[in-house]
Amino acid sequence: MVTEEGLAAELLTESAEKTHLYTAEDILQETHHVLLERDYLRSRFTYSDANVERFIEALRAKCTVVTSLPDLRVIDRDPKDDMVIACAVAARADYIVSRDRDLLDLKEYQWIKIVLPEVFIQYLRSIT
Repeated sequence: MVTEEGLAAELLTESAEKTHLYTAEDILQETHHVLLERDYLRSRFTYSDANVERFIEALRAKCTVVTSLPDLRVIDRDPKDDMVIACAVAARADYIVSRDRDLLDLKEYQWIKIVLPEVFIQYLRSIT
C-alpha cells in the first residue's frame, strides 16, 4: 500500500507523469492518521511508520495542494469524506481515486468519476 512496490506507489508515479494530482492539507492529515492508527489496515497491508511518512511526503511533493475548498455536504455517513469531493471540485478534477466505500457508492459527483485504484491504474496504463 505505502511501500515502493505497491499499487499506491505505481499510481503516484504513473499519475504524476500522465495527469495532474491534487490534494488538500486536511486530506493529507486524515490519510496520515488513518494509515498510522487503523489496525485493520496494518493487518491487511504490511508497512512501517516510516513508509507512511515517506508516502505522505511523496504525495505532498507530487500533488498540488488545494487551499480553498468549497463547503460541501455530500456524504451523510462520513462527513470527513466531503473534503475529498470538495478538493476534486475546487481542482476541477476528472477522477477521485479511493477505496473509501462511502465515496465509491456515489460512483460520480457532478462530472467527477469516483473509482478504485485498480480501475484508475488500468486507465493510466492505456494512455500514452
